[in-house]
Amino acid sequence: MALAFTGSLLRPRYQPLVPSRSGRNERNAARFRLVVAAGTGSARERRPQNVEGNFFVDHTCIDCDTCRWMAPDFFARIDKMSAVTKQPASKDENIKALQALLSCPTNSIHTEKKMKEVVEVNKTFPLPIDESDIPGVYHCGYHSEKSYGAAPYFISHPEGNIMVDVPKYTEILAREIDKLGGIRYLFLTHKDDIAEHDKWAKRFKCERIMHIGDVEYRTEDVERKLHGDGPWTIGSDFELVHTPGHTDGSVCLYYRPMKVLFTGDHLCLSGETGDLDMVLIYNKQSDILQLDSVRKLLDLNFNWILPGHGRRIRFKDNDEKNSAIEAYLATQEHIHDNSNTRNKEPLLA
Repeated sequence: MALAFTGSLLRPRYQPLVPSRSGRNERNAARFRLVVAAGTGSARERRPQNVEGNFFVDHTCIDCDTCRWMAPDFFARIDKMSAVTKQPASKDENIKALQALLSCPTNSIHTEKKMKEVVEVNKTFPLPIDESDIPGVYHCGYHSEKSYGAAPYFISHPEGNIMVDVPKYTEILAREIDKLGGIRYLFLTHKDDIAEHDKWAKRFKCERIMHIGDVEYRTEDVERKLHGDGPWTIGSDFELVHTPGHTDGSVCLYYRPMKVLFTGDHLCLSGETGDLDMVLIYNKQSDILQLDSVRKLLDLNFNWILPGHGRRIRFKDNDEKNSAIEAYLATQEHIHDNSNTRNKEPLLA
């Protein structure tokens, strides 16, 4: 089945310090190496894997994949980190590369020479994703290391604008969002990708929304806490779908008129297989629970998946989306039935 997506490794596959299905040790190991590297003179030096030229990636890259899906003509994965494989050669190409530079969560992308264009490129965010098919849906850029580089989104809507998950706080981006009418709701898909939610909430005096299952000390003052299994609504066009599995309180945002599903870390694309994936190594709940949550998505009519981590997916239509989900569930049921290490309860109801 051909899906209209651009594939890539979703998250770095570091060797865990101690075997763990939650993936927290992999993240801790990556952050530890980044801290160590930052204390050395070579951390910010050009990786030898970069081609010669102005743009380069340094050794603090955490392999989050942001630059590679934002500017795939210029960045690629080499030796478990990003590197520049082609230098931009025109004004438009420089803009693409600079947008990736500004969105890098660890500021690991640099230019040998200062570029005056960066001032104007700052003002290109939020970036429209597809103005003809999903007008008013934007990528915020400015990915945050605190969210491990997760993609934040912005939705312009007459009943109130919505930010989905959170970028780094920068006043430059805040001023551009002011021009689009500000933020009424700040929706947090789950507890991993909250970044500087408090700064955005204070700046825009917006209502934060999060499931109680994921509320912790950093989010205890969230204004609207979702209880139970839902679904819930935001205005007339948005449905919140409880999809536990990755975390207890994982929730997807379904934008009905635009047929878009914002999945957080619930469902994404595997760069290894080109198929749907839940990236189970990062689960904090059970595989079966998350698969049950994936099955819920068959009842929703959408063509786009916009995940926190991974690549965007655009299906031809709802039938293609359902075929892809059903094939994925069937594959996981087969794996489950042939595994000697998992609970033998049936996956599919």
